Amino acid sequence: MGTKLALMSVAMMLYTCQAGSNLHPLILIPGNGGNQLEGRLTTGYKPSSLYCNRWNPFKKNKEGWFRLWFDPSVLLAPFTKCFAERMTLYYHHDLDDYRNTPGVETRVPHFGSTQSLLYLDPYLKHITGYMAPLVESLEQIGYVNGKTLFGAPYDFRYGLAPEGHPSDVGSKFLQELKDLIEEASASNGGKPVILLSHSLGGLFVLQLLNRNPISWRKKFIKHFVALSAPWGGTVDEMLTFASGNSLGVPLVEPLQVREEQRSSESNLWLLPNPKLFGSEKPLVITPNATYSAYDVAQFLSDIGFPQGVYPYKSRILPLTEKLVAPGVPITCIIGTGVSTMETLFYGKNGFDEQPEIVYGDGDGTVNLVSLVALESLWSNKKNQTLKVIKIPGVSHTSILNNDAALEEIIGEISGINSIVEYYVM
Repeated sequence: MGTKLALMSVAMMLYTCQAGSNLHPLILIPGNGGNQLEGRLTTGYKPSSLYCNRWNPFKKNKEGWFRLWFDPSVLLAPFTKCFAERMTLYYHHDLDDYRNTPGVETRVPHFGSTQSLLYLDPYLKHITGYMAPLVESLEQIGYVNGKTLFGAPYDFRYGLAPEGHPSDVGSKFLQELKDLIEEASASNGGKPVILLSHSLGGLFVLQLLNRNPISWRKKFIKHFVALSAPWGGTVDEMLTFASGNSLGVPLVEPLQVREEQRSSESNLWLLPNPKLFGSEKPLVITPNATYSAYDVAQFLSDIGFPQGVYPYKSRILPLTEKLVAPGVPITCIIGTGVSTMETLFYGKNGFDEQPEIVYGDGDGTVNLVSLVALESLWSNKKNQTLKVIKIPGVSHTSILNNDAALEEIIGEISGINSIVEYYVM
């Protein structure tokens, strides 16, 4: 026992002394709504009201770009509709892909940097903070933005599609993330990269890994750390599609953002996975029907969103049918013991009213069955290293700023970095 403790002490001393040089490059991949988006209106934009005309917002740069997300004007009822129509996507059957609202251009600022992940609006830091505490904690152990620490923001409204279906925006992001991984490795002596995702970002990372050869993964990926990943979707998304979801933003009426939220391709991706939630568990109950995860297509039709059925069946179900182990080390860090929507009960007034809710276990957003999905699915995979760290009482987003959670995350990152390896350029 004494020898073991002595070896551990030596290892920690070596790590502390060599932290600056031994750090593996690390890339942060945010979750849904976890980075800034910018928009620009062209002459093709047809506003629904005078409030939404092209003069709004006043603050734009010389090229006409403005912050689309997070836009504080969403808090004001007349402008909530403007925000929603500019964020709305449209599925085009002829293209078999999603596109922006006509006349609305969007872009993701600061790719490669952590800048757009820290705060959704840098002028409202106290209410739009996101990854700032996590980044600060990483900097305390030696990480430097642009040298060993990088950010991979993306247009989180878009998702991905299975083989045989185009996904222009999502596929472009995967290529940009792959290029960033290779560049980060090359600029750090060929060291493989640590990928640290939050929420939806974990689904994109898993897709990236499985869409590239195992030889590439072995060369460029040191470890994948997934925070609060919704591997099997959430019941929370059923509420979003049925009645709209204010997501805790004060003064926002859920019905005003419902159509925009329904249009999001990534929201379809986050609906409950049939194989994980099963056919017996009722997720939504109405006076006329009961819906399990196997009834999502019928549910979409019954709530008045039949246009979502085809992309759900053709793009989402094949994409989520199987969670393939990528053969690189993975650590899942999750919150548990927080009341999480489990079943929604709607009355005779239908889906325009908020439901009664029965709660179960999870992180307040993602159900426990989804958070621990890899643990059950990959338990017998010989070539897959998987570690699951559960933190009681930590919610889906507080995992990024809670002291106990940050201690676990930084401890895991430090442990990954402490493993001495040699790399051939």
